[in-house]
Amino acid sequence: MNPLVVDIEHLVCQAGGRTLLDLQRLQVRAGERIAVVGHNGAGKSTLLRCLSGFMLPTRGRAAVLGRRLDGTLSARELRALRIEVGQVMQGLHLVQRLSALDNVLIGALGRVHGWRGWTRIHRAGDVAEAESALAAVGVLAKAEQRADRLSGGERQKVAIARMLMQRPRLILADEPTASLDPLAAAEICSLLARAAQGATLITVVHNPSLLPLLADRVVGLKLGRIVFDQPLADVSDAELARLYRPDDDGALWPLAGAARATGMQASP
Repeated sequence: MNPLVVDIEHLVCQAGGRTLLDLQRLQVRAGERIAVVGHNGAGKSTLLRCLSGFMLPTRGRAAVLGRRLDGTLSARELRALRIEVGQVMQGLHLVQRLSALDNVLIGALGRVHGWRGWTRIHRAGDVAEAESALAAVGVLAKAEQRADRLSGGERQKVAIARMLMQRPRLILADEPTASLDPLAAAEICSLLARAAQGATLITVVHNPSLLPLLADRVVGLKLGRIVFDQPLADVSDAELARLYRPDDDGALWPLAGAARATGMQASP
């Protein structure tokens, strides 16, 4: 059995007096492809921030890549974790004034020490690897073009190439197809899945039609809690519809997956 990459138990994350996440248990093993779905405010992005160490649990236990995320994690250990966690975010976080190639080379900074890290004088091997990453996502011809002159799809490809350059063990993608047309969205999903070969992929997905491109397991969140966690093949359209449907009293719907896990009788 593959080792655990994510191990969460009784995890609570709070901010401003509000509970953003309340997860009883979530485990992800090396090599899995996980999609996280749910309405706006369900806790999807909070979960990714927790897994990358940008938000520490209020209580409970969370371990990522063998490192426990709590107040005992040193700054050095946190930096080491983030080197191994690649992220593709909604805002992309590219440096707009830099070329596509220079943005991709940022992915290697975790392996670069001393003066090379702040002078941007890169080793020939790193430049060649960055060019290969751009070629892998189909934008090598744009290598010298500034990021702010690229299309939305091209910028997302550069972000994926930068992530490839990082060589991560865990990839977190937060709505990587936001603002893209359907054709570009499908292309980005295929590139991301291919880029995740040999790594573990957790993606926040809003469009159900993209699930087969990104995941073999789906975790449904509602009001910060897991209401189902099951293989993609077992997720029904009805479950997805109920996940996004607002409730009059704000209570969680006990969907089929959650009902099986807890012994509850699912609502009709």
